[in-house]
Amino acid sequence: MDQIIKVSLFVNGQGQELDLDPRTTLLDMLREHLDLTGVKKGCDHGQCGACTVLVNGQRINSCLSLAVMHEGDEITTIETEESAIIAALQNAFIEHDGFQCGFCTSGQIMSAVAMIEEAKAGWPSAASADVRTPFTLADLSHAEIRERMSGNLCRCACYPNIVDAVAEVVARS
Repeated sequence: MDQIIKVSLFVNGQGQELDLDPRTTLLDMLREHLDLTGVKKGCDHGQCGACTVLVNGQRINSCLSLAVMHEGDEITTIETEESAIIAALQNAFIEHDGFQCGFCTSGQIMSAVAMIEEAKAGWPSAASADVRTPFTLADLSHAEIRERMSGNLCRCACYPNIVDAVAEVVARS
């Protein structure tokens, strides 16, 4: 017997109520139930980052999370219309040729949004020179950006261009 669970959450600022199989991943809910196909299914094992979305402002791999776990949460995908930082990153990716096939781009951009917010909040990374001193957005060097974006893979190897695009947006922030 199939069990169905009602899930209420906010996706890109809009309330959603869905009847879902409890085994439905957040990724599949977004793509198959809400037609938000900017979220990509890459490896489906949390290794590539193509499915990166923001949940209450934190980046996650949506393929590793069940939709029913996000009752009441705010989910943000690349399709949101309310984010100046996403628009700035999209433009910078175009200017710096930060994509070729484009498959990973939405995950890269969503990860970059969260990475910039993490840096603003003072979170150090493995590349931080000294994790004991407060981290600032100005400390986001190319090495820091590469380290903080390392969970997002690009099969076309556009990494230098992706880093340049993110660095440009950080410099304008």
